[in-house]
Amino acid sequence: MPHVANPGLALNAGAVLLATFVLPIMLAGTSALAQNTNSFAPDQIKRGAALYATNCESCHGVKMVGPEWASDLQKFPKDQSARFVDSVTNGVRNMPPWGDVLKRDEIEALWAYVVAGEKKD
Repeated sequence: MPHVANPGLALNAGAVLLATFVLPIMLAGTSALAQNTNSFAPDQIKRGAALYATNCESCHGVKMVGPEWASDLQKFPKDQSARFVDSVTNGVRNMPPWGDVLKRDEIEALWAYVVAGEKKD
């Protein structure tokens, strides 16, 4: 183990490194994700709604109000797009995989619809 003349100084240097480089990168990534979830084009949301009606509605319900046994997509965490894409692509629990049926951009349109939510009548 190397000898450190002033261990407190080494600890402070590590804290400065963390605060200067690592923390801003982490915060920037979080901010970008939050921003992306709220900036979908209206056409993408509309396309997602149409895809939902065709492919998802029979299990998840009309306007994402479905039976208790299906995942409540209105409550799906809006900061977990990767989880959503993985679940749709590969399936999860009783839901079959849709990766062979839907293209990546279609799954992203579904995500836009889920995040944007359904307008209340």
